[in-house]
Amino acid sequence: MWFTSDNASGGAPQIMAALARANEGYARSYGADAIMDRVRTRLREVFEAPEAAVYLVATGTAANALALSLHTAPWMAVFAHGDAHIAVDECGAPEFFTSGAKMIAVGGANGKMTPDSLGAALNRVGQAGVHGVQHGMLSVTNVTEAGTVYTPAEVAALTALAKAKGMACHLDGARFANALVATGAKAAEMTWKAGIDVVSFGGTKNGCLGVEAVVIFDPAKAWEFELRRKRAGHLFSKHRFLSAQMEAYLEGDLWLTLAAQANAMGAALVTGLQGVAGARLLHPAPANMLFAEWNAGTHARAESKGAMYYAMPAAEGREAARLVASWSTTTADVDALVAALKP
Repeated sequence: MWFTSDNASGGAPQIMAALARANEGYARSYGADAIMDRVRTRLREVFEAPEAAVYLVATGTAANALALSLHTAPWMAVFAHGDAHIAVDECGAPEFFTSGAKMIAVGGANGKMTPDSLGAALNRVGQAGVHGVQHGMLSVTNVTEAGTVYTPAEVAALTALAKAKGMACHLDGARFANALVATGAKAAEMTWKAGIDVVSFGGTKNGCLGVEAVVIFDPAKAWEFELRRKRAGHLFSKHRFLSAQMEAYLEGDLWLTLAAQANAMGAALVTGLQGVAGARLLHPAPANMLFAEWNAGTHARAESKGAMYYAMPAAEGREAARLVASWSTTTADVDALVAALKP
């Protein structure tokens, strides 16, 4: 009963098989492998962006920090929700890769910025002339750290405010596939058609062993990204093992199939929690990650039966948890967890 994170799941069989095939023989290094050529073509098709620059790295932190560095000078600010991964879970990597840009936390219920909360934050910055940081970049996370999702229209409303200030826009898509499945949107609708300039396209949380794509919609930024990736130590020599994962992930829309399974198990868990006395959701849960609270004593009972999840702070007499379903979560897993939560 593993619900700690979608990072806790293994690699999908199709990904593992692709790695085994890639291990045969020889291939050009540093991204010059033939598989990468096919990956680039396929991701351009997925995003309906034939001129997009496409690069692979091994971690989401590298993807985010390098993407932000493309458009953010050291004297600028990056605007993101206060709970965003880049704000609280990347150990200062965005600040490091941008050589010191300031993170500005934007409020909003359920992990989502609103035009009002973002507008207020934008208006607080850039008013002090040389004495203050300047407008730099907007970063939107989808799925959010609260397990909620933005629709393309909601993303567009935020990017319009940023564009009015001359800012570029980034989408942290560590769970991008889950967001598309939850909203029914297409990749292009959620990104460049909604004002996004660069995307961190996640694979690791959704069945890959460790690969993320950075999709840059302005090809003029391609060479700079290549230099930044190499300088930062994130250019793999045996790059074919990144390429092989991403190619298999995209083939036959496996990425969406895996996300659909994870989301379905998230929905099943939401339904199951309705039968747990005292349980309630803390945020809407349209994808594969949810936050819930229940009566005190539930943690000990569930953990004694083998349930694994992250406990969260809660009010006195209550307990809270983050629960995440993955591509490999089954109905039996959900049923067992719900049973473990019950007296």
